[in-house]
Amino acid sequence: MAFARSAASAAGLAPGESIALERIADILRGVPFALLTGAGLSTDSGIPDYRGPNAAPRQPLTYQEFMGDPLLRQRYWARNHIGWAHMLGAKPNAGHYAAAALEHGGALTGIITQNVDRLHEDAGATNVVDLHGRFDQVVCMGCTNTYSRDFLALVLTELNPGFLDAVEEAGGVSIAPDADADLESEQLIAAFNVAKCPLCGGLLKPDFVFFGENVPKARVERSFEMVDAAGALLVAGSSLTVMSGLRFVKKAAKDNKPVIIINRGETRGDPQSTVKLEAGVGESLGRLVQLLGLDWRKT
Repeated sequence: MAFARSAASAAGLAPGESIALERIADILRGVPFALLTGAGLSTDSGIPDYRGPNAAPRQPLTYQEFMGDPLLRQRYWARNHIGWAHMLGAKPNAGHYAAAALEHGGALTGIITQNVDRLHEDAGATNVVDLHGRFDQVVCMGCTNTYSRDFLALVLTELNPGFLDAVEEAGGVSIAPDADADLESEQLIAAFNVAKCPLCGGLLKPDFVFFGENVPKARVERSFEMVDAAGALLVAGSSLTVMSGLRFVKKAAKDNKPVIIINRGETRGDPQSTVKLEAGVGESLGRLVQLLGLDWRKT
């Protein structure tokens, strides 16, 4: 099924995009490369991004705000309780299956993703660094115990009976990036009860990296290992606005390795790119798999 979806998507590329992809395939053929993916890969799965061409302007909550302001935490968890269900229903798209095919076909040293949606893993990829963490876990900032987001959903539902029904009746909700949601009802937010750690009563936080928070050192080191082992770096669906992803582009360029960027819109890595293709990420990765002669059915 993954093959059928992706092959069909690849057929929608414009002639100029197909020519650029043939050049990209020529660069990557026979060369192990690292794949760095961003939010632009998951928009076809219905997950909004922060900086894509059609993204609405927004100011994300920072780590310092989340940790320091109980009212902002209350607002965050009320919105997250809504956005969680939407993220949970998201399915891998053609780009995720293509990335898995690249891995299973032996083309990759690994996948570094800035996304927290776990769709790479759902599509069958295994050698993945979830650079910014994962949306399906929460961590206690006191005792460091982790819990599944499924479990927390049950706890929040018990603490806030009728909340989701009231949200649906009130309307005015739209899905936002990273399991967030825009909720207009201040009354519903003010009445929302926030869960505490069942073990120590500590503060719970989604197990992903907030703006203003550092990426754990072990993830960064493993990602650099993937880039160091590669002969090239392919960036797919990232504006590279934050240094957490841009540093890998800078490292590859410093080592004189080709940097390929597939993204709609400008990126901070464009000056270091060997080839920049502005095209749909899923379609492009699907066509690249075909050009490299890899077998989709392995995913």
